[in-house]
Amino acid sequence: MSRAETMRAVVARGYGGPEVLQIIDVAIPEPGPGQVRIKVEAATVNPVDLVTRSGALVEAGLMAPRDITGIGWDVAGTIDQLGPGVDGFAVGQTAIGLRDLLDVSLGAYADYVVLDATAAAPAPAGLSAVEAATLPLNGLTAVQSLDLLGLSEGDTLLVAGATGAVGGFAVELAAQQGIRVIAQGADSDFLHSIGAHWTLPRDADLAAEARRLVPGGVHAALDTAGIGIRALAAVRNRGCFVTVVGGAAPIPLRGITVRHEWIHADGRALARFAEQKLTTRVADTLALRAAAEAHTRLAAGHLPGRLVLTP
Repeated sequence: MSRAETMRAVVARGYGGPEVLQIIDVAIPEPGPGQVRIKVEAATVNPVDLVTRSGALVEAGLMAPRDITGIGWDVAGTIDQLGPGVDGFAVGQTAIGLRDLLDVSLGAYADYVVLDATAAAPAPAGLSAVEAATLPLNGLTAVQSLDLLGLSEGDTLLVAGATGAVGGFAVELAAQQGIRVIAQGADSDFLHSIGAHWTLPRDADLAAEARRLVPGGVHAALDTAGIGIRALAAVRNRGCFVTVVGGAAPIPLRGITVRHEWIHADGRALARFAEQKLTTRVADTLALRAAAEAHTRLAAGHLPGRLVLTP
């Protein structure tokens, strides 16, 4: 096999710390029926990548153990090959997409990635590949969480962990829908700039403060920080609560509907979301070979945005 027929990919050999990440040379994957191949220009580093690499998802029963595990969900780049039966995309078109399968040998940390066409969308105009790569996983999680909450214009929503990527998109999307948002997070100026009606610091007594602002409690809460019952206590009786953190769903007290958002790829929803010109935040870009460094930095926390890997 010639070098021209191979690509680089970052994989986890076994499970553990960032040191298990390695760059390997593998055959460039071929798209099958209904699939597209994207030449990767940017791949975002997300918390799910860290728990995949560590083996926590295996321990939780969310994926089977394997010797080599592909890492990376988010991708932005250029479509370079179409599989049979693909409509709506063209070779040379810029695109973004989401790989939502955990138990795979290749992820988005690579020179090329193959996705189902239904998991991809045209890249949004006006954004670089690095910026666009931050949209799929976190944006779709926010969109699907708000869909589960089913709020209407004028309703109230508490977003816990609002300065995170999912929380920030949720605040911005909800505000655009006329929902009054209480955003809990460290950067009140930023949260107001993306549409929060009220802000609370991370160490606030959420139930007391939310009920002071909204007597009787908010219509719904979106928990992106895994604080569970503390956010649930801010919700009015028979309200709604959604968490995006595995294992963080509280008991549905007081008739509150409690649901967990498990992300799934949805190219059409991603295309609609990407057209909304929302705020993207990139903390830094690193070369693909620096994936382990990126994991170490993400685990340390306190980043003002996402880390993005580039070829």
